[in-house]
Amino acid sequence: MPHAIVYTEFGAPEVLTLVEIEAPPPGPGEVAVAVEAVGVNPIDGKLRSRVRPSPDITAPRRIGTDAAGVVTALGEGVEGLRVGDLVAVFGAPGAYATDLVVPASHAHRLPPLVTAAEGAAIGVPVGTGYQALRSLDVGTGDTLLVHGGSGAVGQAIIQFATLWGAKAIATSSARRAGRVRALGATPVAYGPGLADRVRALALHGVTVAIDAAGTDEALDVSALLVTDRARVATLVRGADASARGIRAFGGGSPEPLTPQQLAWRAEAMPVVLALLAAGRFSIEIGPTLRLAEAAEAHRLLEQGGVDGKIVLVP
Repeated sequence: MPHAIVYTEFGAPEVLTLVEIEAPPPGPGEVAVAVEAVGVNPIDGKLRSRVRPSPDITAPRRIGTDAAGVVTALGEGVEGLRVGDLVAVFGAPGAYATDLVVPASHAHRLPPLVTAAEGAAIGVPVGTGYQALRSLDVGTGDTLLVHGGSGAVGQAIIQFATLWGAKAIATSSARRAGRVRALGATPVAYGPGLADRVRALALHGVTVAIDAAGTDEALDVSALLVTDRARVATLVRGADASARGIRAFGGGSPEPLTPQQLAWRAEAMPVVLALLAAGRFSIEIGPTLRLAEAAEAHRLLEQGGVDGKIVLVP
């Protein structure tokens, strides 16, 4: 019998429970997927705890959006995929499950040697980072400051930015500086004196900044160093962006993403899969837990200090 993680009230991680579900056949334009891995994202916990505004719960609510698994059935009209394909799935509500039915447009075949865990780790972080960079028109000649460079979103931002010709400077702890450097950025320690340390590394100035950390320091230093506020964005503190005169892409912003921004998030999936196939992109996988241990996965995520993407497996 298929299973999924649900919650019936907002709260701490322990509200997450494993229940049996029905697995409907795929409709026109849809595919059924037997899930092999699920990506755990910070937004999942924010919705579960209602830190991020959420509608009232009137029925058991599913959770998650990113997964990977094997196609088990095709709906009418589906082309380009076959039963047995290993696919990455993004934007799939209720992804914490053993079985999913999703639009075929939200499932992309994984290249050889790309694992299900890596496929499940792509959707939210890579889509967010790619879209932010496209929205800010980052490329050759830019010096980019990334706050939270060692997180999943920060790692994606660093890799895309450097591939597109920008110089990246990324905040991190001393322990994680090696990972940031390996991805192509210059690591810089956060904390008092950050602005001066960044100035010493960016001799010609910082032209664009992205906050993936959500701290006051990240917002203050970005606004101090980047002259054009239209090229400063937060991915975490969206509710504060307008008052600070900067941009927000999600992160609780009252302004929804534009159709173009949503299109860029979807475009990121095939782009990054091609880069993974060519050995030009890296996904860091962290702890792997069973689907039934979703609550523990959320506790790990919220306590911090976890290296790499937390993944659930059925």
